[in-house]
Amino acid sequence: MAYVITQPCISSKNAACLDVCPVDCIHPMKDEEGFAEAPHLYINPDECIDCGACKPTCPSKAIFAESEVPDEWQNYIQINRDYFNAD
Repeated sequence: MAYVITQPCISSKNAACLDVCPVDCIHPMKDEEGFAEAPHLYINPDECIDCGACKPTCPSKAIFAESEVPDEWQNYIQINRDYFNAD
């Protein structure tokens, strides 16, 4: 997994990151089912190309490379994985 969206995104969902992602790997998108209900956004680890374009656009500073996720938000690595594996 290249990047992870963490706690500061909860209830924010500014979505600036959606506009800059070259591969549309951040979900749910504004027009996608579940956007309004989702507590925050998630980065699909299978689609992310590790470009980092999303990180500087996040106004809440919620996006981190997986290896740089702060200790207090390490659980968001699994939360992100679970979002895409919940079938």
